[in-house]
Amino acid sequence: MSAVRTPGPQGQDGARVAPAPLPDAPLVVACLRPADLRAEVDPLTGAVARDLRAAALSAAEAAALEHALRLAEAWSGRVLAVTAGGPAADETLRQASALGAEVLRVPWPPAVHGTGSPQAYVEELAGDERALARAIAGALRAAGEPAVVVCGDRSADRGTGALPALLAHELGAAQALGLVGLAVAEGGLVAERRLDGGRRERLRVPRPAVCSLEGAGVRLRRASLPAALAAAGAAVPVADAIPEPPGQVRRAAPLRIGPARPYRPRPRVVPPPEGDPRARLLALTGALVAHDPPTIVGPAGAAEAADALLAFLRRHGYLDQPGPPAAPPGPPADEPSVPATDSALIPGHRRLGCSG
Repeated sequence: MSAVRTPGPQGQDGARVAPAPLPDAPLVVACLRPADLRAEVDPLTGAVARDLRAAALSAAEAAALEHALRLAEAWSGRVLAVTAGGPAADETLRQASALGAEVLRVPWPPAVHGTGSPQAYVEELAGDERALARAIAGALRAAGEPAVVVCGDRSADRGTGALPALLAHELGAAQALGLVGLAVAEGGLVAERRLDGGRRERLRVPRPAVCSLEGAGVRLRRASLPAALAAAGAAVPVADAIPEPPGQVRRAAPLRIGPARPYRPRPRVVPPPEGDPRARLLALTGALVAHDPPTIVGPAGAAEAADALLAFLRRHGYLDQPGPPAAPPGPPADEPSVPATDSALIPGHRRLGCSG
């Protein structure tokens, strides 16, 4: 088996001897997009101030690179880290090279060959990502047919998450988007996706495939000091610009909107119930719990039914108990009391006396 010299902790010059990848070793591609994670926004004009020297990988991009390294280790393959941009992205690619990955930069935007001008950056964000997906797909075909392409679920500056799906369309590969985990099982890929309500969905992904991952549960490994020093001054290969064929206009497929359907989660395995079935049945029905016996009220009028309902609510503490009835008001002090006669019991009636 032939050997190549790659950066590593062994050797006097900071290099170690590692076995070269087999000719038929699968190629795992990590699409990266470094961006300024601390961009400043002018509150008056809304202008975004970016420092290309501070460009770094977001959590999702770092998780994609770590998954690519793990897949390559499991398959004894090689990793290719690809980014589209100007020379400012070379520093990020050098960090990926220190981890043992091959690197490639696609000059983008093609009109200015990655000069990084602010106007070109704004036009790229506002434009369609299909041209970018075609450029990356062309560069990948020149490097070799990839078995798996991993990307972040969304970049830190654009945030649309449309590039993985468009790249899968250009490569003619399967796609599994919005994943939280990706592992090798029985020679294939098993992906895990987050669903609503705390659920998880496990997928078997065929090869070739394009997978986008969230920055959850995975942390990018650190490169050794000799490897980082060896990759610091290395030159980054740049792919040839792939011009758009003249006169070729690609139209998007028509969007089909179907009827709205209720959400039905996929079936999942749940643990069986534990304990005595009779105890569970009694707990569910409350058969042994003290409760009021059923009472039949009726036939009764509206007033009797309301009194029975109020009495039930007071008995169970939903309403306050009624206090003692208030005493009727007495006669005024300047008016003599009169005997209780029938006429005195009539509301609003006053007994009249006569003088002798």
